[in-house]
Amino acid sequence: MGGERKRLGDWGEELAARFLQGRGYVIRARNYRYSLVGEIDLVAEHEGRLVFVEVRTRRGNAYGTPEESISAAKQARLLQVAEAYVQEHNWMGDWQVDVIAIELTAQGRLLRVTHLPNAVGLW
Repeated sequence: MGGERKRLGDWGEELAARFLQGRGYVIRARNYRYSLVGEIDLVAEHEGRLVFVEVRTRRGNAYGTPEESISAAKQARLLQVAEAYVQEHNWMGDWQVDVIAIELTAQGRLLRVTHLPNAVGLW
């Protein structure tokens, strides 16, 4: 990932973590990686449920919204990574995969932070 793009992604992940913490979520892990399948940006816990969070940050809308950037293949990989975490940590409770979409203007001003609970598989 290019330097500018990586900085934007890291900034978005930090913003998303603070957003969730402000709503009572406890961040358990960041950038959890499962072998060659991929990684998930945040692993959190909220009200006894494990929440895996994919964060998408976009500057401008030339390439669509942050939500639109999550393909069916990406969704499948997110589910595989989440299942690996659940097994590795012997999690016996409920879990879900959420998306946090962060949209900025082309100049970098924050437009919105949208939390989409249990979003993977919905589009």
